[in-house]
Amino acid sequence: MTAKAKPADPADAIDPNKALVPSVVKINEMRVTRSFWPKIQRTAARIPFADQALAAWYAARDPETPLRAKGMIFAGLAYFVMPIDAIPDVFAGIGYTDDAAVIAAVIAMVSAHIKPRHRLLAADAVKSLKEK
Repeated sequence: MTAKAKPADPADAIDPNKALVPSVVKINEMRVTRSFWPKIQRTAARIPFADQALAAWYAARDPETPLRAKGMIFAGLAYFVMPIDAIPDVFAGIGYTDDAAVIAAVIAMVSAHIKPRHRLLAADAVKSLKEK
């Protein structure tokens, strides 16, 4: 699988059997690095889970976070940034419900690695994004 490869199905990005394969982790990390901030800037005021997504982002970027946790976080955030997903984001009211469910599931799996400092950074970022 190359760095340009894209999962055929959005579920492939979060499939636990695939999400921790090193090449998939790298693809998810690249996808998230490129697309996370533009999407969170556009959506922070509209999505109630922005703080959770940002806390996960900060945990994934933390060198102290174990690689397995980073792999799962990048998988969940990759699902969030993918333009094609189970429920298209353009549907008002329900478009982000699948993204919220994926972020919630990832956070439940790796919550021990999302530290108070990540949550504080996320809260500050959400506040700043909503003020714009």
